[in-house]
Amino acid sequence: MKIGVPKEIKDQEFRVGLTPAAVASLVGRSHQVFVQMGAGVGSGFSDHEYIETGATIVETAAEVYEQELVVKVKEPLPTEYELLHPGLILFTYLHLAADRQLTEALIRSQATCIAYETVQTDAGHLPLLTPMSIIAGRLAVQFGAHFLTKQQGGRGVLLGGVPGVRPGRVVILGGGMVGTEAARIAVGLGARVQILDINLERLGELETIFGSRVELLISNPANIIETVADADLVVGAVLIPGGRAPILVTEKLVAQMRSGSVIVDVAVDQGGCIETMHPTSHSQPVYEKAGILHYGVPNIPGAVPWTATQALVNATFPYTSAIATYGLDALDKDPVLGRGLNIKGGKIYHPAVAKAFPAL
Repeated sequence: MKIGVPKEIKDQEFRVGLTPAAVASLVGRSHQVFVQMGAGVGSGFSDHEYIETGATIVETAAEVYEQELVVKVKEPLPTEYELLHPGLILFTYLHLAADRQLTEALIRSQATCIAYETVQTDAGHLPLLTPMSIIAGRLAVQFGAHFLTKQQGGRGVLLGGVPGVRPGRVVILGGGMVGTEAARIAVGLGARVQILDINLERLGELETIFGSRVELLISNPANIIETVADADLVVGAVLIPGGRAPILVTEKLVAQMRSGSVIVDVAVDQGGCIETMHPTSHSQPVYEKAGILHYGVPNIPGAVPWTATQALVNATFPYTSAIATYGLDALDKDPVLGRGLNIKGGKIYHPAVAKAFPAL
């Protein structure tokens, strides 16, 4: 199969869809790989490294999208829509339930679109979302701590506190992978941490992990209001696989927070769980509303591309290889990969995306 790897064009997105090691494996199995010039530089991989592993370097994105399979990191942006075509298999993060424009463009293209974030095991695990969730969760607290400093417009709170001064309060909405990793970092910094989740069984698992170092609360309106209003840092970590995140924190509640507090909504790529949140970028990561700093970067792991690219490709490569070998038959051979199918032949296949856009 002919496989294309474009250079990502989202703001300060330095990850790349395949590493040179992955390319070498594909070429060794008689596939052809076409990498756009400079695609891997941000992750620490030169064009020469790709050439040495058997890839062909091409100058333009158009040459990449001419291939049968395109493997990338983030969703196509409007300038890439016209490059999509029938017969193309697109394998990347999509997060369609929060993006009607992209969904409509993919439907029009007649391409087959497989989303990393909805590849799902029988047990409900999301193997291609997990590595980026780990990174995003850890970075959420790092960035939150950074923007809490006075020079960045924050309250001037040190999350770990010092002897004689209480530590900062971190509230994490959602106890999945993102929330768990955010809690690890916050606990490590010495913050007072509260995790809210709707799943009692998951709260029990988190007690096993954190013991008494984290306060574990059922997620309901009363607990959300009480904890968020008193938080220095709120981390939105809610996930509905393939679906839009529910709004948990209203504009009214945001207004009750102390001025200079920070919200980091990792769920922003699925619409966000904070009513006042909208997507930002690595170039302009925060904005202020009601005195609260809002961080809504949808591609947080792009800040650490050397780590993130390798972690992502470690997870995606077995599925990429299967698609390259079997084509669309790979979706039938492996139900886990099959659940990643979002759009094919102008039709929506994933139920959560169909629910988000019933008229499409």
